[in-house]
Amino acid sequence: MELAFLHPLYEHPGPWASVYVDTSRPTQDSAHELRLTARAMAGDLAQRGADGATCRAVEEAVEELRHSPDPHGRAFFARSGTVVLDPRLARPPQGGSRAEWGPLPRVGPLLDLAGEDPVAIVAYVDRKGADFELRSALGRREAGTVTGRQWPLHRTSSADWSERHFQLKVENTWEHNAAEIADALSVCQDETRADLMIVVGEQRERHEVRARLPERLRDRVVEATHGFGSRLLDEDVEQLRAEHVRDRIDGELDRFRAARAPDDAGRAGAVEGVPALVEAAREHRIEELLIRPEAADAHREVWVGEDPDQLAARRGELRTLGERHAWATRADDALIRAAVTTDAAALSLTPVAPLPAGAAPSGGLGAILRWR
Repeated sequence: MELAFLHPLYEHPGPWASVYVDTSRPTQDSAHELRLTARAMAGDLAQRGADGATCRAVEEAVEELRHSPDPHGRAFFARSGTVVLDPRLARPPQGGSRAEWGPLPRVGPLLDLAGEDPVAIVAYVDRKGADFELRSALGRREAGTVTGRQWPLHRTSSADWSERHFQLKVENTWEHNAAEIADALSVCQDETRADLMIVVGEQRERHEVRARLPERLRDRVVEATHGFGSRLLDEDVEQLRAEHVRDRIDGELDRFRAARAPDDAGRAGAVEGVPALVEAAREHRIEELLIRPEAADAHREVWVGEDPDQLAARRGELRTLGERHAWATRADDALIRAAVTTDAAALSLTPVAPLPAGAAPSGGLGAILRWR
């Protein structure tokens, strides 16, 4: 998960309200239920010590969802009477709506609820052109059409002297169209930043388009051999998107295991466990966090100061660093703050559960480092 969109959460000090709202079960009384949810979230925050202005801001923001309900839910992060960020969720929050109040935004759940949700372009190709759809957990929308040369497109069965010449024209027409489809697909990927491209059509047509894509995009392409009528079923797309996520996580775990082995000087390129991660975060060495959000180490208490690199496994360590103010918070939220402010990434390992023994960081938290 790229974390850049979380930057606004770390431009101001806390405390923060973090609210996750489930909108995945619409009913005839959804507007009324959202009003009740808004009131309940504001009440929970007030009981946890939130100021009145922030409680009101959250209540109003949740109520506003009745005008444009999301298919799964929304997260709200607020402080000092202002909702600073309200990302949509790609799946409903586990356990329903909830509110938290603390020194840092409670962003850990976003790794599962809004993180690895690959956007896919589905390209329906034939010899005349292609239609593109954009698919994600938030739904589908049309993403363009490309029309190639229309004549000639079929081989002749004639024994005429010009048959060979005609067949060459057929081949040239199709090769031209495949190149145009590949170019349009590449442009669509650039514009949408899609993680995955699913090419649907006859075998030769799929292969011709794939072969003409830029090398940098080839590992993002999968081919689908069938659809329902002219379109892939939603469950087919979801399966391909899920496989893409698992393949990515498997690849990052391979990187982690390889980097965890010390070099000849005894230095490792990956670390695990809260003390080692805290040290790496303070030194801005984290390239990518690997997190199992419900694992033991994610819940561990660490201490943070006002600046993102002021964090420690024990409160006394912050005093040594010269920080006079310290607050206790969860390890995953503190490490994600450090990752955001040093342009690192984060990856939830949940989609590949259960993991084989030794495949993941012990305790559920690890990191691939920028340097050993």
